[in-house]
Amino acid sequence: MLRALQVFSISLVCSIASPLFAQSGGELHFCLHGEPKTFNPVFVDDEASENLRFLTGGVLIRLNRQTQALEPSLATSWVISKDRRTITFQLRKGVYFSDGTPFTSADVAYTLKLLLDPNTHSPTGDAFQSGQGRAEVRAAAPDVVSITFPAPIAGLERLFDQVAIMSANSPKKEMAVLGPFYVSDYKAGSSILLRKNPNYWKHDGQGTSLPYVDGIQLDIQRNRDIELVRFRRGELQLINRLDPEQFEKLKQENSLLARTAGTGLDAEEFWFNQVPTAPLAPHKKAWFQTTDFRKAVSLAINRSDLSRIVYKGFARPALGPVSPANRFWFNSALSEPKYDPQGALRLLTQAGFHYDNETLKDRTGNRVEFTLVTNSGNPAREKMAAMIQQDLSQIGIKVNIVTLDFPSLIERMTRTFDYEACLLGLVNTDLDPNGVMTVWMSSGENHQWNPNQKTPATPWEAEIDKLMREQAIAATEKERKAKFDRVQQIVAEQQPFIYLINKDVLTAVSPSLIGASPVVLNPQAFWNAETLRVQSAQLGAQK
Repeated sequence: MLRALQVFSISLVCSIASPLFAQSGGELHFCLHGEPKTFNPVFVDDEASENLRFLTGGVLIRLNRQTQALEPSLATSWVISKDRRTITFQLRKGVYFSDGTPFTSADVAYTLKLLLDPNTHSPTGDAFQSGQGRAEVRAAAPDVVSITFPAPIAGLERLFDQVAIMSANSPKKEMAVLGPFYVSDYKAGSSILLRKNPNYWKHDGQGTSLPYVDGIQLDIQRNRDIELVRFRRGELQLINRLDPEQFEKLKQENSLLARTAGTGLDAEEFWFNQVPTAPLAPHKKAWFQTTDFRKAVSLAINRSDLSRIVYKGFARPALGPVSPANRFWFNSALSEPKYDPQGALRLLTQAGFHYDNETLKDRTGNRVEFTLVTNSGNPAREKMAAMIQQDLSQIGIKVNIVTLDFPSLIERMTRTFDYEACLLGLVNTDLDPNGVMTVWMSSGENHQWNPNQKTPATPWEAEIDKLMREQAIAATEKERKAKFDRVQQIVAEQQPFIYLINKDVLTAVSPSLIGASPVVLNPQAFWNAETLRVQSAQLGAQK
């Protein structure tokens, strides 16, 4: 199964240098592109928090970002029952949290009960939905724990890569961790200092304790240009994600610093707000809930220009929710997205809109105009927004662009719903569709166009709910693939997300950083942070 799920990636593999050139100790320094929303791993649903969870959280099973294979971590082994409802873990002995609290099955039980409680509303917990009823967690011994689900879950073991185990007894609560680093200091809006976990259980082949570096300084820096300037000055050892213009310039300056892993898994998309209670004008809600309106907007956008101009050719038009880089799950039967403004106008006419004097109006005479919000400090998204604005003006739609700091944007997206359309990208942390249950289930936290529905708002969302539940318990990969192919087809037909482009993985790595090997899965440039070393003779990428 794992081989079938593997994604081809072009990796520049660097072996760990000898002690003559690199050494343990020192501090790794790079940036997060936003403020983490939470330090509690159960509630993670943003990239900054996800990166922190990856660096600090200890998991039962780890998905190796390079090989795409599952590896034992806090669990030394696991067994899945024949009916695929129960998974039993044998836990690693002699492990301690960062504060010295012993790790036992009670911690696993505590974490999973919290995660799987529907009242917790955990985005990670959504991936474990498997029918009616609650999961049963049983700690049979200090080093044995089992979880029984109401219905079978296909690919169950892969989901545990996202489950960071919390302590049931530590007074530090979620700040006591089992990963390679722990949060030592946090200055809101400025930086997060991670220190080496002195109790981390892993060692390399020579018996040296991991991680090699003493700590990681994470600066919160939304401005990508400032980040690149600091990298050039040698203040940062890596940039996890570069804009295409930055990558192109850096490659011209020094091709050894610019690293790519090819087409990535992530997409850029935008969507219209369809939340019934959103504080929007009724006629705008009606537009956004009209399938032909969304499809017409999609037809009017020139994705090839977005790839060529905004991304300098380091992107390709997106066909749907799954990148072609995810070779097994990608639905190759989907049609290439068309750029057809005249076809867009025909659809709009069928839906009751009329184009007159270079202006589009609805059937009651309202001019079609909406505001597109995106996050500030992201030049590529700002350019995409401007090009979408220009494209839609060709069919008479007026687009206003507003950029917001990320916390304000998240507040509007998830709490007040005070926005009309949003341009963002969703980060894929897994290849398997079970990892995106929270996006596609109508009850999901990240079902962005209309989240947390008590019952599906539309028949097509009800069909997606049914298909996602069925693929999660299907007996074979072939059955799962067929059902998820249909999900992708429905999304292409309904356009709740208007997918724009799939970006290449573009990173920057200083020659002072030994062992970096960018991959397509997040976190692309520091997935192996515990085995990275800082070269003592040089601290950055100075020229």
